[in-house]
Amino acid sequence: MIPSRFAPVAFGFILSGLMSCMVSGIATARALGAVEGFFGEWMSSWAFSWAIAFPVVLVVAPVTRRMVSVLVKSDA
Repeated sequence: MIPSRFAPVAFGFILSGLMSCMVSGIATARALGAVEGFFGEWMSSWAFSWAIAFPVVLVVAPVTRRMVSVLVKSDA
């Protein structure tokens, strides 16, 4: 297990991995269709996408949290 102080980074890592996997899969399927070698093309696209998505999520997450806090009414 990792220390709790790394939770935001772990969250960003997992979130960016899952989202980039799904989005790159859909985009690759739309671009290529059901062709031989689809899986390899998808994984290549995913690796590239994840390399970009992970640092972007780490930068954008705090901004998004602030935006949500402005939009959401406090229960207090």
